[in-house]
Amino acid sequence: MNRKLVISLSLVYVLFMGALSIYYYTADETFKSLVSIGGVVCGAIPLSLALFTKLQFNLPIIISYLIFLFGSQFLGSILGWYGLGWWDTFLHLLSGSLLAFTGIALYERLVYRNAGKEISPWFVFLFTLSFSALGGIIWEIYEFSSDQLFGMTLQGGGNKDTMIDLIADTIGGLIIAVSAGVRTKIKLKKYKKACETI
Repeated sequence: MNRKLVISLSLVYVLFMGALSIYYYTADETFKSLVSIGGVVCGAIPLSLALFTKLQFNLPIIISYLIFLFGSQFLGSILGWYGLGWWDTFLHLLSGSLLAFTGIALYERLVYRNAGKEISPWFVFLFTLSFSALGGIIWEIYEFSSDQLFGMTLQGGGNKDTMIDLIADTIGGLIIAVSAGVRTKIKLKKYKKACETI
């Protein structure tokens, strides 16, 4: 059920952005057409994962990802909401949280199941925060590279814009990382109590 829903939602977004890319290309609006093509590529990621791999993320993560893409690509870049000033920072706060949740999902799938009973809450906290922060850094590298190589203006505010974005990413990731660390600590305490009663 989840797999079919992920495929359906991703396909809707891909087709929506594909239609926009054709519309803006014929209207001779190159920037909006390129953003729409980027939307097709980004929207195809969960679609490809669902169709060609066994790696499945929780449905809320996929829905949050698609909402983030819509807010960033369509509302932000195409409709111009980035001009509001606060929209970019708000999206970076959300993306930091989303990346942290993705880090937790990857951790849960890649770590040996029984290792969770011995894992340090501090490790979970640091892994989640680091994953989130790294995602923010890679995005800023992408923005810088696009500006330098293709003459775009993704880093409109220069160094200040980059630092505000990274701080927002880190705060979003930090909130989720603290929550994940605390949750792991509680699980470990419950597991140890259960072992003591046996």
